[in-house]
Amino acid sequence: MHSARRAGWLTTAFTLLLAAEPASAHVKWFAPYIVGAPPQAIGVTLSNTWFWLGIALVLVFFLATRMIEKSSAGEMILAGMDRISDPLWRRLDDFVRVVIGAFFIAIFAVGGVYLTPDLKTPSELVSWGQLLIAMLIFSRRTQPLAAAGIISLWLLALRDYDIFHLLDYLALGVGVAAYLVLEASPNPELRKHRFQALRWGVAIALMWSSLEKFAYPDWFYPLVEEKPFLTFGLPRDVFIPMAGVAEFTMGFGLLWTPLIRRLSAIALFVIFNAAVYPFGRIDLIGHALIMAVIVAIAADHTRDVFFMPRLKKLLAGVPVGLAAAMILFVSSYWGLHVAIYGSEGIVGSTVERVTHTPDPEHPHAPTGHAAD
Repeated sequence: MHSARRAGWLTTAFTLLLAAEPASAHVKWFAPYIVGAPPQAIGVTLSNTWFWLGIALVLVFFLATRMIEKSSAGEMILAGMDRISDPLWRRLDDFVRVVIGAFFIAIFAVGGVYLTPDLKTPSELVSWGQLLIAMLIFSRRTQPLAAAGIISLWLLALRDYDIFHLLDYLALGVGVAAYLVLEASPNPELRKHRFQALRWGVAIALMWSSLEKFAYPDWFYPLVEEKPFLTFGLPRDVFIPMAGVAEFTMGFGLLWTPLIRRLSAIALFVIFNAAVYPFGRIDLIGHALIMAVIVAIAADHTRDVFFMPRLKKLLAGVPVGLAAAMILFVSSYWGLHVAIYGSEGIVGSTVERVTHTPDPEHPHAPTGHAAD
C-alpha cells in the first residue's frame, strides 16, 4: 500500500517536471546572442517565485524516487527496467560507438562546423578530420586517436571563439573522449568506469548550459515569440526559469542513485525528442551525442554509486547535494564570466553571431546585450 502510494507521488511529480520543461533547444543554435554581455544578476533568479516552485517540484520527485528506491518496490522497478533494456544493455558499447561515429559523419556531411551548429568554420580540413575521427572509432586500437581528435577539434575552435563560449561543449567532449579511451582499455578496473565518464560529461554539460536561462533569459525571447507553443501556455517569464531548473536538476539527477538517474534520463530523452519536431534536423544532429548517452544511462543495469555513496543514499543528501551543485555551478559561471570579461562585460567588441534566418513576422533586432 505504502509503495503504491509513493509510486503515485513519484508519477505526479515526474509529470509536473515534464510539463515544466517542454521542448527546448540550445538557444545559441537558433537565436542571436553576445557571449560577452554581462549576465543578469543571480539575485533576480533567487527572488523569482517560479524558480523556487521548480526546485520544490524537483525535490518532491527526487525524494519520492529515493523513498521508493529504498523500499522493496525499488529493486522490482529497477529489475523491470533491466528486463526491458536488456537487449540494448548487452550491446551498449556497440550502440554508443555507432552513434558517436554517426554523429561525426553527420557533421562532416553538413560541413562548416567544428562540433555544433554555432561553432562555424570555413576550414575543409576540419570536416575531413571529423570523417577521420568517425573511421577511427570502429577499432579499439584507434579509439584513443579518435578521442585525441575530439579534444583537438575543441582546441582548434579556440582560434575563433571565446573560451567561455566553448565551455558549453568542453564537458561533453571530454566525457566522450574519456569513454573511447576507457572502452578500449585492456584494464577491467579502468574499463568499468567508461559509462560513468559519459554520465558525468553529459550531466555537467546540461547543468552548465541550463544556467543561460538564468543569466540571459532574454536570449530565449525570440524563440518564444516565433514558437509560442513551446511554453504550453505559460507566460514567458514563468516558463524560462522553470525550464532552467528542470534542465539543471535532470542533469544533476544523472549523477545520483540508479533509479533517480534512470528516470532523469528518460525525462531528458522525452524532452530532447520533443525538441526535434519544432527545431528540425539541426537540433537532432546537434543533440545526437547527448541523446545517445541519455539512452545508455536509461539502459545501464549497474547499481554502483561511485562518488559520495553515503551522501547519495540519505534522503537528506538530495537537498544538500542539489544545493551544493547549484552553488558550485552558479559561482563558477558568474565568476568565470567576470574574470574573462570584467564586471561590465564586453559588448561593443564582441561580434553578434546569428545562426538562423529569423521569422519575418518576428524580427530579431539586437538591442543592448541581446535581442528582445
